Amino acid sequence: MPTAIRTADVFMFDRAVETMPRTELAALQLHRLKQTVERAYAKVAHVRRKLDAAGVAPERMKALGDIARLPFSTKADLRDNYPFGLFAVQREELLRLHASSGTTGKPTVVGYTRADLDVWSDVMARSLACMGARPGDVFHNAFGYGLFTGGLGFHYGAERLGLTTVPVSGGATERQVALIQDFGARILGATPSYALNIAEVAHSMNVDLHKLALRYGCFGAEPWSEAMRRDIEAKFGIKAQDVYGLSEIIGPGVACECHEGQSGLHVWEDHFYCEIINPDTTEVLPAGETGELVITTLTKQALPMLRYRTRDITRLVEEPCACGRTHRRMMRVMGRSDDMLIIRGVNVYPSQVEAFLVGFPGLAPHYQIVLTRDGPMDAMTIEVELAAPAPPDEPFVAKIAGDVRNHIKAMVGVTCEVVLKRPGEVPRSQGKAVRVKDMR
Repeated sequence: MPTAIRTADVFMFDRAVETMPRTELAALQLHRLKQTVERAYAKVAHVRRKLDAAGVAPERMKALGDIARLPFSTKADLRDNYPFGLFAVQREELLRLHASSGTTGKPTVVGYTRADLDVWSDVMARSLACMGARPGDVFHNAFGYGLFTGGLGFHYGAERLGLTTVPVSGGATERQVALIQDFGARILGATPSYALNIAEVAHSMNVDLHKLALRYGCFGAEPWSEAMRRDIEAKFGIKAQDVYGLSEIIGPGVACECHEGQSGLHVWEDHFYCEIINPDTTEVLPAGETGELVITTLTKQALPMLRYRTRDITRLVEEPCACGRTHRRMMRVMGRSDDMLIIRGVNVYPSQVEAFLVGFPGLAPHYQIVLTRDGPMDAMTIEVELAAPAPPDEPFVAKIAGDVRNHIKAMVGVTCEVVLKRPGEVPRSQGKAVRVKDMR
């Protein structure tokens, strides 16, 4: 197991890997890629059929660029092979199973061997150290536990790093505020929407978050914008950092921001190989261009994934980072290629709307986008909460609604209705926020 090391002013969990020269890292990736393709071909019938159909033999993987010959994997592959058809090990070798809720179809099931759980703990320990955590710190873990991978992923990574871990999960927000205060938490982990809920409840309890021990926040599992980051940092007095992952690949811990730079998320490339493709043509795009993120696992035993289409829109950055880590960075996810909203022929990402609403004078950072049908046409309504205390002056409220409506029209090209809610009327997140309510 790697040991935490301090080098100069930058604390790292595994310096030898995190600062590995690019040539050595590429050689390691190629070696592990060959092993992964051979393993998947030998152990997973579905993968073998896809590779045979594409005319790709594992022994033809001679260079990293050869990965482009491999067929893509998608969420449909997991659903079509539900529950255990994509595993490369016997079910008895699995120490843990996680699954999606299945609200949009069959659940997607993922599993882990003991070695997989060790890798997951290591990359999460790496991520937490990268985001400012130190052995002995108190980590308040408000990510959801259970079949959702967030809570347990952070939990085992925090313990691997040597943090005092508070497994509080979501909900009971007044109690959360009290525990953060009483236990002296230095790091908060939560979805960004739930962090704002915690801040709101703390304010109602007359708790000044700036006077607490909190210094860093680890936020992810849902889209959030730079505007929301600034809002969280202002309310808590912390550095708010982005963490990225998805259950199909491992869970949280695929990539994270460093607190030194806060300029893109370091992808742990010794375990995950990333490409950016054009989501329409599937053409691999050059470094720096924006497109859909595709990930291949390099060390997963139970569930090796070859060229998994994440549907997340981002770009990769190769320039050196101030922290000294050599792994490439992915920029904040801008949206998704499959849940992009199309309103009257116009492409709309919820993050575009959020970037405008968060921090707008007179508004609280709580909103929902409601989609309905007005005859043959789609209609979009934005329900957003007034900041407390809600002004009773109706002309003032009407002006805010008009300003929001006009700015959204100018920014994304869609006419929408704006409904201003009183403080507390927009449903609060107890985990992942439901930002879009599609009633079409």
